[in-house]
Parts: sequence; C-alpha cells; structure tokens
Amino acid sequence: MKTAFTPSLAAVALVLAAGVAQAAPAAPAKDDAMLALASKSGCMTCHQVDPGGKGPDGLAPIGPAWRDVAAKYKGDKKALDTLTHTVLTGSNPYESHWKGKASGLAMPPNAVAIKEADARKLVQWILGLQPS
Repeated sequence: MKTAFTPSLAAVALVLAAGVAQAAPAAPAKDDAMLALASKSGCMTCHQVDPGGKGPDGLAPIGPAWRDVAAKYKGDKKALDTLTHTVLTGSNPYESHWKGKASGLAMPPNAVAIKEADARKLVQWILGLQPS
C-alpha cells in the first residue's frame, strides 16, 4: 500500500518545524577565539566561564565566574571601561565584592600578559555572556 505525500501536509510540517525552531533557540556556543585568548593570557588560571566550579584544593575559584561578572555588571554603561582597566592594572583587595564566590582577594595586574585591545575584546565578550 502506497501513501501519497500531499503538498498541504508538507506545508504543515514546515510551519510546525519553523515554530519549534523559533520556540527553542539554540544556546550560543562559547566563542573559541575568546577562550583561546583567555587561556593564552592566563585568565583561565583563576577564572572559569560558568559558576559552580571549584578552584584549587576544592576552595571557591580564585576569581569569579564570568557569567557572574556579566550578571553583576548588566546594564552598567561603565562596565567595559572599568573592567578593562581592572584587567590591566589589577584590583584593590580591600574593595573586593566577590567574597564567598571567589577565594582570591584581588586581581593582579595583567598588562604584561594581554594587550589593552585584546583585554577590551575579552571583557566585551564576558559582559555579553548570558546567566547560566
């Protein structure tokens, strides 16, 4: 017994498939170029993209997870400049606002490890990450 595939049935299938594709967008893939830059610059020694991981000896990670950074600075128009400056010059251990989420007290200056333009690109990418 043969069954006929009618054009109207094909149209319905296409509409349903399009609706499913729009309803559940694919999660954005991690940007391999930015992760490579971060690894090459030593950032991944202290940071990770997703929260919840453990740092050395099972402690909290040394630096905050980048999705947490993106959430904390969401909507802050100065975040790109502020965080790029922090990457290059380091942070003050007495002004740490990551207590309980990071075991490190301060971020060391990284101007010797990453150029300002690359730091800016990396920070821009970090700020664009969606919460997990």
